[in-house]
Amino acid sequence: MNYHWDWGVFFKPTGVGSEIYLNWFVSGLGWTLAVGLTGWVIALLVGVAAGVARTLPNRWVAGLATAYVDLFRNVPLLVQLFVWYFLVPDLLPQGAQTWFKQDLSPTTSQFLSVVVCLGLFTAARVAEQVRTGIEALPIGQRNAAMAMGFGLGQTYRHVLLPQAMRIIIPPLTSEFLNIIKNSSVASLIGLAELLAQTKQTAEFSANLFEAFTLATVIYFVINMALMLSMNALEKKLRVPGTMGGK
Repeated sequence: MNYHWDWGVFFKPTGVGSEIYLNWFVSGLGWTLAVGLTGWVIALLVGVAAGVARTLPNRWVAGLATAYVDLFRNVPLLVQLFVWYFLVPDLLPQGAQTWFKQDLSPTTSQFLSVVVCLGLFTAARVAEQVRTGIEALPIGQRNAAMAMGFGLGQTYRHVLLPQAMRIIIPPLTSEFLNIIKNSSVASLIGLAELLAQTKQTAEFSANLFEAFTLATVIYFVINMALMLSMNALEKKLRVPGTMGGK
């Protein structure tokens, strides 16, 4: 391919104020990390709660948790994002509508919509991992805890969850990586995260290959760093003699 790469383009002025194109990538990276990490906190909290609820003996609680998981896993992420951003605000009370649409800046409302959407979408997937981890444990673990006088909450907190979470660290790592990659959907509602800034750079500078190559490298480095960190955590928490241990 007869193409002359121009990596110096990232240090050229954008024509918007005194910014250079690299500033756009730094800004986009910041929003990508903010969306991904905030969404992951929501996903982990809600996902663990829903996963535990699916294994409870109460059929109503387990049924509601199952309905949530089935709904959020089977509706495309893009559809959910548009529902959260365009539809849900209109269903709020008038005061909340005014706050979301007028009091908040467009960037803040976009950020809130996408983190809630990504968090709840990923939480449904995390819930399945948690449920699987708990059900993978021998039934004797639960019975032994109850025989020792532990209540149901104590059994989950001190016996089942610590073991289950160790088992499911590898699939949770995949979900963590996915939420970072899925943060790119934020560009579709106007949030200037990494993908949006990449497309803007390509359009303004006409250096499409350089812009998307840099974005690819950034995504790769972020996800590799997260994967290595989670692998290190898995090794640190591994208990010899248990499932997944040596």
